[in-house]
Amino acid sequence: MTPYTQIALDIADGIATLTLDRPDKMNAFTRQMMAEMIDALDVTDADDAVRAVIVTGRGERAFCAGADLTPEDGGHVFSDPEQVDDLADERVRDGGGRLTLRLFNSKKPLIGACNGVAVGVGATMQLPFDIRLASDNARFGFVFARRGIVPEAASSWFLPRLVGMQTALEWCMTGRIFDAAEAKERGLVRSLHPQGELMDAARGIAREIADNTSAVSVSMTRAMLWRLSATEHPMMAHRIDSKAIYRLSRGADAREGIASFLEKRPPAYPDTVSGDMPDFYPWWDEPGYR
Repeated sequence: MTPYTQIALDIADGIATLTLDRPDKMNAFTRQMMAEMIDALDVTDADDAVRAVIVTGRGERAFCAGADLTPEDGGHVFSDPEQVDDLADERVRDGGGRLTLRLFNSKKPLIGACNGVAVGVGATMQLPFDIRLASDNARFGFVFARRGIVPEAASSWFLPRLVGMQTALEWCMTGRIFDAAEAKERGLVRSLHPQGELMDAARGIAREIADNTSAVSVSMTRAMLWRLSATEHPMMAHRIDSKAIYRLSRGADAREGIASFLEKRPPAYPDTVSGDMPDFYPWWDEPGYR
């Protein structure tokens, strides 16, 4: 497994735990952390034994306190510090956005366990997670307007879809820090837990996925819900639904799902994400940066 310096990746019993691992810096985000997280997602996507990925931070203070702006540690993580006039140049690209786009394309379900402060990119990187839990001492902030910049990490696309436009505008235009209770009330997180119970709660959800569901079904479902809910007409969803139901209903997982139900036993799904996704997957054209 790739050696990491700013994250940790642990895989056991079908569950991968990706931990932001700079507790002395409140797990602040750097270019190196971005690269390591992207690499870890490549690892979990390629490992058919991994059925779910939990993302959390080391320590009890912070999930991620935003971008590390100190030159010796993080430098300018939003783009290359060199002046670039061509805005289509790859060096202009936002590092947080590179990460969230990779999270968006994960083939495995992502569960966030926010264990403390999450501001700036520490908040926006959580938006592509499929399920978000938080400790009751967590705090969030989309603080960009208070730093003279704008929301990054493609959060202008993700955040309104999760919490609605009014809340997204309020949080981003005021840039204020808000507590875990407000995050739950407004729909940013699913549930709140005492610090010592957070990871057990996240593992419980991951375990439910790993023990009871088809990996191919979950991977397809994740892609369909994230991508098709943003299309202009339900016909777009109907086209993919129809193809997916047709292909998967004739597969080994569907046979096992029915047999295990009728025989009243736990399922043992044989199909894998690496080898048994439908022949039309992916059905979309991935846009380039320009």
